[in-house]
Amino acid sequence: MKKSTFVMALALAASTSVAVTGVAYAQAATRIKQNNAWGSYSHQGDTGKICYILSMPTEKEPSDRDHGDVFFMLAQHPGQSDTLEPQFKVGYAFKDNSTVVLDIDGRKFKMFTRGQNAWMENPAEDTIVVDAMKAGRSMSLSAESRRGTQTHYVYSLSGVTASLGDISQCQ
Repeated sequence: MKKSTFVMALALAASTSVAVTGVAYAQAATRIKQNNAWGSYSHQGDTGKICYILSMPTEKEPSDRDHGDVFFMLAQHPGQSDTLEPQFKVGYAFKDNSTVVLDIDGRKFKMFTRGQNAWMENPAEDTIVVDAMKAGRSMSLSAESRRGTQTHYVYSLSGVTASLGDISQCQ
């Protein structure tokens, strides 16, 4: 797995302004700044400082279902401020061996799933996705739950570039 579930838990805690407790490091994520739909955060872990930006969807479909906590984030690898990894987290299990389709203004990318998380199928596209997000207006993700429910999420990209600027010097 590319990033641990721990990083996802930190992002969720930061998005709800709650300290992470009961997790291996028992540390709180620190909100750096909120820029429209996107917030920037940092966390000091055993392997160094981790910085990331995240947002929650503006729309969730089907609307009559409990999706749990859902968010999309761009996370830096510890000590590598120039490397960002797109990650998607939902509050239910994805269908085994399924694919999430990420759509940024009509440009489509595939993400592989494991449990409640998804990452880019082709890591070489990480930078392309980040650039598309900075230049884009809207982003959506389509997925399938373990129960076979087709889900769809819409995100605003307003604030991505500013939030990335907030973490650009994160070391």
